[in-house]
Parts: sequence; structure tokens; C-alpha cells
Amino acid sequence: MNKDELSERFFNFSLRIIKLVDALPNTIAGNAIARQLIRSGTSPSANYRAACLAKSNKDFVNKLKMVEEEIDETAHWIRLIMESEMINQQRIQQLYNECLELCRIIYKSIATTKKNLQHDKL
Repeated sequence: MNKDELSERFFNFSLRIIKLVDALPNTIAGNAIARQLIRSGTSPSANYRAACLAKSNKDFVNKLKMVEEEIDETAHWIRLIMESEMINQQRIQQLYNECLELCRIIYKSIATTKKNLQHDKL
């Protein structure tokens, strides 16, 4: 998968997060989670775009670490929504799976880039 394809995946993920947030119940808990989720669930897309414009591999890794933190936090909120039964788990399981897959992709990208950085130092 190239950077453009992954960028598009993050963008589509953000759109799905927006729809999920709009479907959350209008309760104290629903509104609190909605505010957290809209921030953490849409920022990976923008942060990944920034990573693609990194000036060096070290800068790329630093920007990807921000993506990693936000997408991991998003997985937390989605899991919390499912397990608290705010929204039926079957309705958002695919979104949760995509979130976990994006986490794995970013983690692997960070590890690969770090390995390349170490190899370049030798």
C-alpha cells in the first residue's frame, strides 16, 4: 500500500468517525465520548498527511508517533462505546477492525523506518 492509498484510508476512516459521533446518544456520557472521539478519530488523517510531508526519516517517525497515539486512543473510545452498548457492537465492529488495522500499519511503518534509520547509521 502506498502513501496515497493509506492517506485515503485515513480520510475515509475520519468520515466514518464523524458518522459514528453523530449516532451517539445525546446523554452526558455520549456527549463526553463524542467530543473525545471526534478529536482522536479525525486527527490521524491530518497527521498522516503531515507525516507524508516530513523533511527527514526522523521527522517522519515523529509525526507517525502522533498518528499512532491518536489512532490507539480512537480504538479505546470505539471499544468503550461497544462494551457500554451505547451503539450495537455489530453496527460498529467493522469500524473498530479498521481502526486496529490502521494501528498495526502505523506501528509497522514506525518500526520499519526506525530500522532503516539505524541501518543508515552503520
